[in-house]
Amino acid sequence: MTEITISAARAQLGDLVRRAAHSRETIALTDHGHVAALLVSPQVIEDLEDALAVSDYQRRKAEGTLGPGIPHDEVGRILGLRP
Repeated sequence: MTEITISAARAQLGDLVRRAAHSRETIALTDHGHVAALLVSPQVIEDLEDALAVSDYQRRKAEGTLGPGIPHDEVGRILGLRP
């Protein structure tokens, strides 16, 4: 993770955003030596949300607390993939 002060980041914000977006680099913006915010690619957040959803599903499955599922054909209809 790259750290940069907020004041230094102002002058290079466009470059920092592109680095985060395209190289999936996380950039920490610091304020008085403490991380105040992170620039992170949206794809990184989406990947984390997906991993969290899978983990939650696996936990509920292991606990036996999964609710009834949706039949495959119904999912296809909901998504407009089937008549």
